[in-house]
Parts: sequence; structure tokens; C-alpha cells
Amino acid sequence: MATVSVVILNFNGKHFLEKFLPGVIQFSPGHEIVVADNHSSDGSITYLKTAFPQVRIIQFQENLGFCQGYNKALQQIESDYFVILNSDIEVTDQWLDPILGLLESDPKIAAVQPKLLDYHRRDKFEYAGGAGGFMDKFGYPFCRGRLFNSIEMDYGQYDDTREVFWATGACLIIRAELFRKYHGFDADFFAHMEEIDLCWRMKQDGYKVMYCGRSVVYHVGGGTLPSSNPRKTYLNFRNSLLVLIKNLPVSELLVKVPFRWLIDWVAISKFLLDGKWRDAWMILKAHWYTATHFVHFIRKRSAGLISFKKHTGVYNGFLLFQYYLMGVRKFTNLRF
Repeated sequence: MATVSVVILNFNGKHFLEKFLPGVIQFSPGHEIVVADNHSSDGSITYLKTAFPQVRIIQFQENLGFCQGYNKALQQIESDYFVILNSDIEVTDQWLDPILGLLESDPKIAAVQPKLLDYHRRDKFEYAGGAGGFMDKFGYPFCRGRLFNSIEMDYGQYDDTREVFWATGACLIIRAELFRKYHGFDADFFAHMEEIDLCWRMKQDGYKVMYCGRSVVYHVGGGTLPSSNPRKTYLNFRNSLLVLIKNLPVSELLVKVPFRWLIDWVAISKFLLDGKWRDAWMILKAHWYTATHFVHFIRKRSAGLISFKKHTGVYNGFLLFQYYLMGVRKFTNLRF
């Protein structure tokens, strides 16, 4: 049988470990459970050693962030599949079975995500992944079940299994050999959108990223950085541009990145009007970073990048227009 390691990256998340780790252990029988700790100071390690001696612990001497934390941890783990699991997720009975069955059925499937529902409002999808990730033609990410800040109720409308563009990093099950082949997450991202970059790089070589609606988990969300944190604004705006710089063919890159910079100025203006000066500054800071590091990220590009619109999971429309001007609030109302 294939070997599986469920790996939770922890940074001062003892309260989440207390709440959710027992369920992960109970509902993941026969699989290795690993907690990789980013130099927590809240007693997480002492708690783990006392309460869960069966859990393997990997300790770092500094906070490496999401990307490098997982990269360093997974280098020390030998399994066929890695389960990258946020500490603020509640899993359910037999949650891994349909996902592993899907991966075993097709060697071209690189990664899978389950249905992600809101822990606090359990009949709604959760922002970070919903029912699988998509991108519009200008590189704006969205999910089935979530367009920008409009989140759908779960009526079973996405209980299918289908190919998507990206799978959420909150609960990502990936082939270990491919995680290593593609050198894992880009450490320069630190956190946010690194999973989109990784999924896109794998799709360039013909691998598939899937959503499995038969598996359900519940996500608290905002466990590390709340949505109101200006640092999150910086990472989201910066990394959304870096994803495009790394993965778009040159002909599309020269059009879409300047367009995205222009649209970002609308967001800057909105933040200024709302008195959110720090958020506006974070977008300017993100633009400065992408401009001064443009060549660095160009050098990371793979050879022979294929047209963005040829990938499964790309919406050949402008989501901002559909959302703000046409009033589209549900994925099912988008015309692919």
C-alpha cells in the first residue's frame, strides 16, 4: 500500500493542536502524523510530547514561513504522498480514502484537495479553497463556492470530482515525488499563493490537479494572518503578480502584468478613501518588490511555457467586470 504522511506546520498554534489534532489522529489511521514547528513560543512542543507521543515532531530554530517550513520538513519525510494540512482544520471520518483512491487511479494526477467548508458556519464554503481553485484570464484566482468575498452555501452542488486549476494549500494532498521534482513551494513567496504557483508549474508538464467532493474538511481560516492584516495585503498583491511573472508565456506576460499593475491602483485608491493607509502602502510596496525583483523571478521560469487559456480551470473572462459590474456572485453563473 502507498505510504502517507499527514504534515501540519505549526507556529504558536497550540490551541489549534489541542482542538483538531485528536481528530486528525483518529480519522487518519495507519498514516504517519507529523508536526513541523516553526520555533513556537507557546508551549506547543511540550504539549505535543506529553499529549501525543506517537506524533513525530520536526523542530526549526526560526520561523521559516509556510513555504520554506514545509520544504524543509518534507525533505525529512519519506512517503509516497504528502498531506499538507493547516493546523486549523477539522477532518472527518475517512476523509483521505476517496482522495488516495483518486490519486492511485491515475498517475497523471499530481495533487488533490477536498471540499473545504467553514468551521464556524458549516453549511458554507470556506474562503481559502471552497470546491477547487480557478483563475480568470488576467490571473485573478477564485473558487467554486467563492467569488472574491461572496461565499456560497453548500447545497451539494459541488459534490463532484473534477479537474481544477489549483488546489488549496490549506489541505493539499500531493505526490511526494512531484513535490521534490518541482522543488516544492517557492520560498520567496513566504506564504500565500504558493500553492497556485506549484500547481501551475505541474500543469505546464501535463499533470492534473483535482478536486474531490467526496472528502470534506472544515477550516477555521485566518489562523496565521487575519484578512485585516496589512502584511497579508502585501503578500497577496505581491505574490499574485509573482505567479504571473513565473508562469505566463512572454506574449501574455507583457500584456497581463502591466494590466494587473494598473488595476491594483484602483485598490490603492479604494484603501485610501477608506482610510486604510497601511494597506495602500502595502500594495505600493508589493509593486516595488516585483519591479526590483523582476529579473530574479524571470530566471525561475520554466522552458516552453504554454498558453494560459489552454489549461483546464481557466475562465476566459474578466472576473472583476463580471463581479462588480454585472453582479455575478456565484460560480455557476459564469459562462466558461
